[in-house]
Amino acid sequence: MNSAEKPDFASVEEYLTAESTSLCKHEYIDGWVRAMTGATNRHNQVVCNATFTLFAALRNQPCKPYNSDTKVRIKTQQGFRFYYPDAQVVCDPNPSSDVFQDSPVMIVEVLSPSTRLYDFDEKMASYLSIPSLQYYLILEQHQPHATLMLKLGVSFLRQIIERIDGKIDLPLLGCTLLMSEIYEGVEFTPTCVQEPDLEHELGPESATSKWRLGL
Repeated sequence: MNSAEKPDFASVEEYLTAESTSLCKHEYIDGWVRAMTGATNRHNQVVCNATFTLFAALRNQPCKPYNSDTKVRIKTQQGFRFYYPDAQVVCDPNPSSDVFQDSPVMIVEVLSPSTRLYDFDEKMASYLSIPSLQYYLILEQHQPHATLMLKLGVSFLRQIIERIDGKIDLPLLGCTLLMSEIYEGVEFTPTCVQEPDLEHELGPESATSKWRLGL
């Protein structure tokens, strides 16, 4: 790889400073920055439903949900990663002046055609490495289908919930989420996978260059 092909790496400080005034969100992966694309109305409906369901279930409880405007910071061997989960639940929050959380007990992601591969791969590996994490919930947006990664000892057990009348039990949080509430008002399609998103096919180098140039 020659110098023209190398991604333009940024420090954590540079990333956080630029992100504080950016008109769009970016993820930070061990030094390079990836632009996030917009989402469909269906995706946002599932995100809003899931977040509202968590807020209702955890009302007046010590653990609190946060929406997709709050980043999660993950320490890795290479440095740090910052993601914007669609929702997260935190029992031991960072100071209120921070723009990220370090110790979520639950993370929720709603799949999109352009993000499903790294939600199940890169992000899953990163999220499951968080010492405090107990649940990683992955939701399809086109069908009532949930994948719950549940921590048992030092490993995670995968549970699949597929029925609209199904339930997602979260004993650590003392609550149960109903699939019917998570997917309320969502119009389903015959398949969970739609056409790919072009912007995410540009790759990390293109996303980083756009961010560094302020585009």
